[in-house]
Amino acid sequence: MSEARSKTATVSSPRSQNTARALGTAFAEYGRIAKTLHLLRVVDPVDDTYRRQMNRQLTVQESRHKLARDICHGKRGQIMQAYRTGQEDQLGALGLVLNAAVLWTTRYLDAAVEELRALSAEEREHDVLDEDVARVSPLKHANLNVLGRYSFRSSTPVDGGLRPLRDPGTPELDEDDDGGQE
Repeated sequence: MSEARSKTATVSSPRSQNTARALGTAFAEYGRIAKTLHLLRVVDPVDDTYRRQMNRQLTVQESRHKLARDICHGKRGQIMQAYRTGQEDQLGALGLVLNAAVLWTTRYLDAAVEELRALSAEEREHDVLDEDVARVSPLKHANLNVLGRYSFRSSTPVDGGLRPLRDPGTPELDEDDDGGQE
């Protein structure tokens, strides 16, 4: 009986292998179709919308990685823990700080846009267009100080809102400038 089973298994085995091979080949061909369509859309000389979308997405990802590198500057942006759990802890902390920085920047960008829109047309230099606001990214981080010491004392304004925005008419101070005071 065991001989009959082995003969049956041997006879049916090539058939199932051929089916699996044909299915694998079909998936590979389908993947080639998708890849070809992707490449044709990228090199399309008439319509470059797809290429622009790809570049925009790459720019967003690169901006996020640059912000993460700037925040994680202590070890030159490298994860130094030897064990997987230590690495996961470091990456988790980096993600938390990164998200907090993006949230903080988003809230203040929203406040700045609302303040600009509240100004009369005579008071502002330019109109605040929705298309322009859609392109503003909270991943730009020139406003964040990632070097030095930090104080985490509560500095919440009395009304629970945001601190006042900087007046654009005042000149910005350099890092070593004390505003003219000696």
